[in-house]
Amino acid sequence: MAENNLSRREFLKRTLAAGVAGGVVLSNLDKVAAAAEPKSEGFGTMIDLTRCDGCPDQKVPRCVQACRAENKDRFPRPAENIPDYWPQRKKEDWRGKENLTTRLTPYNWTFVQHVQVDHKGRTYKLHIPRRCMHCLNPPCANLCPFSAQEVTKEGAVVINPDLCFGGAKCREVCPWGIPARQAGVGLYMKVMPELVGGGVMYKCDMCSPRLAKGQTPACVEACPRGAITFGPRSQILAQAKKRAEEINGYIYGEKENGGTRTFYISPVPFTVIDAALKKEKAKQPNPDAPGFPTMPVGVGNYLDTANGIAKSLLIAPVAGIFAAGYAAYRSLKGGEKDER
Repeated sequence: MAENNLSRREFLKRTLAAGVAGGVVLSNLDKVAAAAEPKSEGFGTMIDLTRCDGCPDQKVPRCVQACRAENKDRFPRPAENIPDYWPQRKKEDWRGKENLTTRLTPYNWTFVQHVQVDHKGRTYKLHIPRRCMHCLNPPCANLCPFSAQEVTKEGAVVINPDLCFGGAKCREVCPWGIPARQAGVGLYMKVMPELVGGGVMYKCDMCSPRLAKGQTPACVEACPRGAITFGPRSQILAQAKKRAEEINGYIYGEKENGGTRTFYISPVPFTVIDAALKKEKAKQPNPDAPGFPTMPVGVGNYLDTANGIAKSLLIAPVAGIFAAGYAAYRSLKGGEKDER
């Protein structure tokens, strides 16, 4: 990767120079305003909970297997000795748990939750594939102080591991707490490992490298029951509404967080599912640990609040400076030709 030889002094020097020279502080405010306009096209996914059976014949569901196989070369490789960073004396280190597939981790970007719920006198066993929702106006991307996240032309919300400091602001503003952090890896180790950052955040990126080649996400191809449908968002949303009507069911993701690119179809209300997931979360070995999301219904977008707007305006200049500095450094090192 381009930053392997990047020193703290060199990074800061190029960051400040690029930020000032490019007038990023002002121009990035325009980016905040533009980001507030949700984009309707790009791709979307429908996950039909009436069709997902959790792959009972497999130890690990096929969608999870496919995701791990597709992304294994991009999983973190942390330093042997990870320093503490002030003022914390803890770090999120998932080494030794690389094979854990029952929650989201830096090594597991999708997993399947299992719940049993009662609705209208009937019992349902539901299997719920979980990963990034890929929001239309993602607070995670717009509030990253290091400009480490962006939305691609396909609509995928992606994290640049070369620029992420692992501050976890993205996870704080995500209604589902999706991004997972691994310490001991990333740019912060080259800049100020004792003072800033905490690693790199990892999550589903909608198989962005595959999309760039005209392919569909690995989980979509791997599902044996056709429970995951992928295509242009407007078409997928239309299919989701039609399917929900067919089963007299419910849609999740159309309005949550201002709208997402992931739609779940269920025969039972998502308020019932959310309650069941909260009970399952309470049973986890460490209930407060991230990586086991619930399904809050109708949750709003932080960027629509006064605090969210104010923070986005304050963070935008800083994010722009870091992005410009990183771009300048990559350009100098020929990094624009690199492929991650």
